[in-house]
Amino acid sequence: MKKRSLIPQTKVKNPEPKEKDDSWVIWAAWADRITFEEIRDKTGKTESDVIKLMRKNLKPSSFRLWRKRVHNTSIKHRKKFKLERKKIREKIKITDIY
Repeated sequence: MKKRSLIPQTKVKNPEPKEKDDSWVIWAAWADRITFEEIRDKTGKTESDVIKLMRKNLKPSSFRLWRKRVHNTSIKHRKKFKLERKKIREKIKITDIY
């Protein structure tokens, strides 16, 4: 019997694909914290290329769910994410906390 490691291993539900191909782009598009700008920097695919790839590879209902999620959240675009964070910071002031 093989001895198990004393260090616990965390299993990720959807681990990151190793290669930077279409499967990585689909994984990154589903990930909330990876922006379209980061996908463009790593793969050279624009937002419209990612949308076309997702439409081609996902079921229609999954694509609609993904589009609704991406459209409603501001974290898939770096500029929108920064503006949203700025609005939150303005609402919560240091004097309100203390």
